[in-house]
Amino acid sequence: MRVALKFAYNSKNFNGYARQPNIKTVEQEIINFLIKNDYIKDAKTSTFRSASRTDKGVSALSNVIAFSGDYSTSNIYNTISDGFLDIIIYGIAEVNEDFNPRYAKLRQYRYYLIKNKLNVKKIIQTSNIFTGLQNFSNFTRAEEFRNPVRSIENIVISENKDFLIFDFFAQNFLWNQIRRIISALTKVGNNKIEKEEIAKALDNPNKKVDFGLAPAEPLILIDIFYNFDFKIDYNNFKKAKLLESQIISNL
Repeated sequence: MRVALKFAYNSKNFNGYARQPNIKTVEQEIINFLIKNDYIKDAKTSTFRSASRTDKGVSALSNVIAFSGDYSTSNIYNTISDGFLDIIIYGIAEVNEDFNPRYAKLRQYRYYLIKNKLNVKKIIQTSNIFTGLQNFSNFTRAEEFRNPVRSIENIVISENKDFLIFDFFAQNFLWNQIRRIISALTKVGNNKIEKEEIAKALDNPNKKVDFGLAPAEPLILIDIFYNFDFKIDYNNFKKAKLLESQIISNL
């Protein structure tokens, strides 16, 4: 049987997401938890997979992992509420044996940008240039065998007293893509560059332009969507939702 779990974490408690021996990472802590509770023997034989390997400093309210083994979902569901201090597991679903959580319908990331003296109107007017199917070579950390063409479905911007809040929606994102977009928009808001310069960088992906990289800590993976629903532990779900205010209070 194969199971998917939904979980949340504050990145400040970890040295990144991806598993590393003898280092506290999100993925390694989950694997250790599953092995300790006899749900898996190891990551390889259980075909352990993660939906999103978030950058160091990036938190999540809803990441997803999947693994296979001989157990009952009810048994797992009864123990996830115990969990462990720095990771909140709150959702479970039985999935097909070939399920890989990387292939989601949609992902939602949120970035909290401190407003300071930014030209908010100018940023909002520029942000729509990033939606649609485009080559984001100038807005990602280059990877030789990874296609830089991606489609951002929507960017929704709201604001409060302190922050401009960006919600990005896409099936998948490139490495550092959102942080590089935010850095470019920040430069627009500081009147250091114009919308036309970003347009040229998108239209001419082979001509290298670097608009910088925004900090990781204000970026949160908000949700990942699939063609099925998770059974939710609502006590843990409430704890997960509280993480967002804790994260932004430290910005």
